[in-house]
Amino acid sequence: MTNPAPAITPEFQLGWDAALLAVRQWHESQAKKTLIAARRSRFPKNLEREAEFHQKSAEMVGLLSPDDA
Repeated sequence: MTNPAPAITPEFQLGWDAALLAVRQWHESQAKKTLIAARRSRFPKNLEREAEFHQKSAEMVGLLSPDDA
């Protein structure tokens, strides 16, 4: 038998929100950095795809919930 999931405490929620914000900011900065590299590259397609991946990841991070396990 499994134990029911513990209630989400305010401290946990605060940490969860901070972690999501950090991940979102990291993906956004990676997208910007990759777009700059794409502008300087002779073959920018792969870099543009990578930047798009990071941008979409940054947008989707907000949809995560601690209950998603």
